[in-house]
Amino acid sequence: MTLQRIVIDLRSEEMVLRVLYRSQDGAGPSTKARRREVTALVRAGLEDALEALEGGAECVGTSGFTTREDVLLATASPPNVTKAKLVKGA
Repeated sequence: MTLQRIVIDLRSEEMVLRVLYRSQDGAGPSTKARRREVTALVRAGLEDALEALEGGAECVGTSGFTTREDVLLATASPPNVTKAKLVKGA
């Protein structure tokens, strides 16, 4: 599996992660094995993103007036991950 994108949606009492990844073969949908594979993939991706943010991040885009959305870009050091993005919005 190759992680392509994690979108983090923080709500009042929960955190929703939308994960985009590519896989050749693997466990079928709605199976425990698939959930374990995706959980491990997301955990590794979030750890890489946190590591990249520790090295500093650059604000590369902003939008909105009353609702703000900033896009942060940080370069990750692991060879299999080249960029980590954190999108913060309302």
